[in-house]
Amino acid sequence: MIVSPAEILLVEDNPADILLTEEVLEDSKLRLKLNVVRDGVEAITYLRREGEYANATKPDLILLDLNLPRKDGREVLKEIKGDDNLKSIPVVVLTTSDTDEDILKSYNLGANCYISKPLSLEEFTRIMKSIEDFWFSIVKLPQRNRR
Repeated sequence: MIVSPAEILLVEDNPADILLTEEVLEDSKLRLKLNVVRDGVEAITYLRREGEYANATKPDLILLDLNLPRKDGREVLKEIKGDDNLKSIPVVVLTTSDTDEDILKSYNLGANCYISKPLSLEEFTRIMKSIEDFWFSIVKLPQRNRR
């Protein structure tokens, strides 16, 4: 039986953070496929498999920045968790904000966890490895809905 790679959707507009995430996950012992969208409108288009994303695979995990152009991460999170076809996808908010207001709002909107991006490369790498280990080695995720 061939097991397909775990699909991660990174919703991030910062090129440096995208590159760091790609590099950290590239060294993974697990089979992971990282898909990247750079704003909130593109994220929803991807998740609903519209337009250029008509053949996109439903992600197993979403890494979501809050401060995005066109549609911010809070709006994206609200749409994901309000959509019966998307709400079962775990969403990890991974953002620079560490305000109590953003943390509380994210959890109230249905975030599965909230992580403030660290400043150091070493700490970022450690956090990404922890996310990978937790969500793909420990947690039991639902089978992906393929079409």
